[in-house]
Amino acid sequence: MALAFDEYGRPFIILREQDQKTRLRGLDAQKENIAAGKAVARILRTSLGPKGMDKMLQSPDGDVTITNDGATILELMDVDNQIGKLMVELSRSQDYEIGDGTTGVVVMAGSLLEQAEKLLERGIHPIRIAEGYEMASRIAFEHLERISHKFEFTEADMEPLIQPCMTTLSSKIVNRCKRAMAEIAVKAVLAVADLERKDVNLDLIKVEGKVGGKLEDTELIYGIVVDKDMSHPQMPKQIEDAKIAILTCPFEPPKPKTKHKVDIDTVEKFQTLREQERKYFDDMVQKCKDVGATLVICQWGFDDEANHLLMHRELPAVRWVGGVELELIAIATGGRIVPRFQELTTDKLGKVNCRTDELSAYVAMLVYIYSAFVPLMILCVLMQSISIHLTISFAY
Repeated sequence: MALAFDEYGRPFIILREQDQKTRLRGLDAQKENIAAGKAVARILRTSLGPKGMDKMLQSPDGDVTITNDGATILELMDVDNQIGKLMVELSRSQDYEIGDGTTGVVVMAGSLLEQAEKLLERGIHPIRIAEGYEMASRIAFEHLERISHKFEFTEADMEPLIQPCMTTLSSKIVNRCKRAMAEIAVKAVLAVADLERKDVNLDLIKVEGKVGGKLEDTELIYGIVVDKDMSHPQMPKQIEDAKIAILTCPFEPPKPKTKHKVDIDTVEKFQTLREQERKYFDDMVQKCKDVGATLVICQWGFDDEANHLLMHRELPAVRWVGGVELELIAIATGGRIVPRFQELTTDKLGKVNCRTDELSAYVAMLVYIYSAFVPLMILCVLMQSISIHLTISFAY
């Protein structure tokens, strides 16, 4: 190592080739990669099986997650090694394709790497080891095909589905009420499943977690639950056979797109501007009434003037609803999302039953939107617990 100076007198270090970090080659490089994969598997091994332990992970901003799900643990871990990242992707793919076994697949991969290391030390070529694993995979798959059997179930007898679901939940935090959770899960999946095509659209099932109440209070709702309240406290809390307008545009006058400004120097000019704004709000509310809407769901907020007019015109409304929830509401009600207020017509309205309810002893109002008018079912699993950390662990 030598010290040199540039033309400005700033020092910098020159490293000789022998002082540089050596590059691993051959068997040493393979062992280093295998060690990284085994390290990831070793972390998850203690969370495998019915006696597996939960792990508590804390993010840099202080959020705490308690889980024994392999995909969640690896998702929250900061893995720098490329082989370790492959193990993370393996668990993620297992979760996406199957939905279970995210811990076991990583532990099994770690064991296979450990055995492969022993074969490498005996001089066996890596390609031969990979071919052997491929052959073992085909033999195992053929054996599973021979020993597997199908079981029949009906809507009256769902016990063949509930039992394996209970087994899956045995290692989760919800295992103390796994029977009720298994029944909810089976009913939810069957409601959105196409048994003829053997396809399940899990995007039609929304999981909503709320603090308050007990885990046993978890319920399956055939509709959408929105964590909002009516925009005005005097609006009706229950609406039957409502026609719903789903808006993604602001319920307010459009903002001018120029940099010009208007000077108001007299009371008369201010009153004129005030009346013009009020007339705009009045026309918007009347537009909703004219097309036959009896409930308005908006992605954005309402001006106080518009909210006041909506209440006096007896037009209930919910504001600040998320985009994903709007899509599910549109599917559930048969309505269409309206991006511009001028495009609101009668044929874009959906049909819905709606009620607002208070959750447990906590001041948390929820809007229940039931999908009872369209053949495509949308469901929501409303989960409750005593703390935000447990609620997140249960729901997600």
